[in-house]
Amino acid sequence: MSEDLRKKRIKLIVTYDGTNYCGWQIQINGITVEEVLNREISKLLNEDIAVIGASRTDSGVHSMGNVAVFDTYSKIPAEKMCFAINQRLPNDIRIEHSCEVPLDFHPRYCSSIKTYEYKILNRRFDVPTQRLYTHFVYMPLDVEKMKEAAKYLIGEHDFKSFCSSRTQVTTTVRTIYSLDVTKNGDIINIKISGNGFLYNMVRIIVGTLMKVGLSVYPPEYIEDILKACDRKTAGPKAPAKGLTLIGIEYLDENKENNEEGTIQ
Repeated sequence: MSEDLRKKRIKLIVTYDGTNYCGWQIQINGITVEEVLNREISKLLNEDIAVIGASRTDSGVHSMGNVAVFDTYSKIPAEKMCFAINQRLPNDIRIEHSCEVPLDFHPRYCSSIKTYEYKILNRRFDVPTQRLYTHFVYMPLDVEKMKEAAKYLIGEHDFKSFCSSRTQVTTTVRTIYSLDVTKNGDIINIKISGNGFLYNMVRIIVGTLMKVGLSVYPPEYIEDILKACDRKTAGPKAPAKGLTLIGIEYLDENKENNEEGTIQ
């Protein structure tokens, strides 16, 4: 095969407003981000394209930096691919960057640090312009108690209590590198970085921290939840619209056998 027709793998940084999508992964009950990308890139390149995403975000979850790859024989330079694809995408999906990566690079099986942010609007009344990107809580939340509780979750733990029953993985042990709770005006930001997250794990952590902020749980109760390895001991799952995948930092491009499962 000539050099012009060689197969290459393109890596994309994908941002999207998840409001109008049933998540990332293709499904029968509605339009998804993956479906839109497959359709539009296939039309652009006149090839049957199937993107592979790093994080299969749930319905309503947003992204500032999801990662996806696809294989192509196109002559379009990898770094120009983002411009060509964006011409075809709806206004709520954009490719921020594109480049060529080795053919064996897999966005879910390479060592990485994933960072999510959850926003809570904590005030007496809701704000219409914030309704799609924050979770509104009218009762005052004690941010200091939430910060104290968050410390118990940092490090390597078995997070079985913090994942939905639909999780299908070989191990529920994960490592959280940082978990910061801050407040700016009426907005409480919960930013979490780790080596991987179980199904709904971030949203259940947020729901549990909100229970602490409402003084339903004491901060130290987090230790009991971790030890229990029982979903019933943790708080509720926070709504999807407050969650954004901020980005994914790849530590190397070597394959690993770590099982990521479905994300949030």
